[in-house]
Amino acid sequence: MRTILYIFIGGGFGSVMRFLISNYTEKFLNIKEFPFGTFTVNILGCFLIGILSSYFLKIDNYLKFLLITGFCGGFTTFSTFSAENYSLWQNGSYFTLIFYVLASVILGLFAVFAGFQMIKN
Repeated sequence: MRTILYIFIGGGFGSVMRFLISNYTEKFLNIKEFPFGTFTVNILGCFLIGILSSYFLKIDNYLKFLLITGFCGGFTTFSTFSAENYSLWQNGSYFTLIFYVLASVILGLFAVFAGFQMIKN
């Protein structure tokens, strides 16, 4: 039961942080053609999950459920990423669609790798 509670708390906090960071990024950059809010949150989440996963490979405790499954699960959002890509497709913004998908996947993998390397060293 403790594991479920940690995931619940982490997921709620991650979702609120996703909303705040995504909205702040969108307002700050004020670029309507590219979903920078979701992009920023997902790349930060990849970096964070790289750090946390690398750390918790060495130490096994309940914080991994709070931070990795809960917070990172609530913070990053594949469903929003997919919906934004569908919208770009419907609007005929094919270049932005391709750029968004490739940049998200490539930078996301790099961010996880960088997070692992940061803790490993």
